[in-house]
Amino acid sequence: MAIRLGDVAPDFTAETTEGSVSFHQWLGDKWGVLFSHPKDFTPVCTTELGAVARIKPEFDKRGVKVIGLSADPVDRHAGWAADIEETQGHAPNFPVIADSELVVSKLYGMLPADAGTTSEGRTAVNNQTVRNVYVVGPDKKIKLLISYPMTTGRNFDEVLRVIDSLQLTAKHKVATPADWKNGEDVIIVTSVTDEEARQKYPAGFKTLKPYLRTVAQPQD
Repeated sequence: MAIRLGDVAPDFTAETTEGSVSFHQWLGDKWGVLFSHPKDFTPVCTTELGAVARIKPEFDKRGVKVIGLSADPVDRHAGWAADIEETQGHAPNFPVIADSELVVSKLYGMLPADAGTTSEGRTAVNNQTVRNVYVVGPDKKIKLLISYPMTTGRNFDEVLRVIDSLQLTAKHKVATPADWKNGEDVIIVTSVTDEEARQKYPAGFKTLKPYLRTVAQPQD
């Protein structure tokens, strides 16, 4: 079954590099990022896990928990972590799911139901669709879903940018324009009338079109 924005992120229990995790319980009332990999010891994924480890303080600052996934057993993850630290300068400092039975990959629709029940004998090419990023809100719903090809490394600065937008727009009746970055002007959503906007933003806002009004980013 395909996972769509707004769906409840499927719950699961899995072994990770930090012990057994029940996904919803592990998330608690936090935001979360789940990002998946087709196989251990793959080159692009090696750089990605190192990149997330390096910028993990940025996720922590936003109250976001991070968890990885790779379709291999947990003992292989340990050897891969050593390679990641050696080549990228940072070992994974977050749990990495050992999806050796492909349960989570199938649950999230990254692999078909008939993909089998073991990672043994499967290559990264067999698992090339296990290359997704999911951002999950405190309500356990999918807020962002991005799929990447095996040959293109993920841009985690973009993931952080989207999280900034998601957290801001969950709190205020605003949206963020194209290429928006934290601190820049935002859009007042159309459900807010001009009268309501004047009360909410006494410093004023800019009307480009009746449906397109911008205002300084709310800071509270």
